[in-house]
Amino acid sequence: MAIVIYLFSAIFMLLAAALLFTWWRSRHPGALLLAATYLLAAALALLLHDWWPLVIGFLSAWALRLMRLDPGAHPDAEK
Repeated sequence: MAIVIYLFSAIFMLLAAALLFTWWRSRHPGALLLAATYLLAAALALLLHDWWPLVIGFLSAWALRLMRLDPGAHPDAEK
């Protein structure tokens, strides 16, 4: 189980790094929120050696995306 926690934490840290780079390029506030969410979830999972921070971080990031705070283009926003 520890390998799975380390693997998903590494993936979350890579996502956070990519989102921080996106924020640095576009200054989109949602990218910074998503990066902080992924980074905090990965750090908590590594510090606590438990899986539930990863699940909560993923659900929090999904909630931010449902609120349209992700930096991606939304095709229905132009209508």
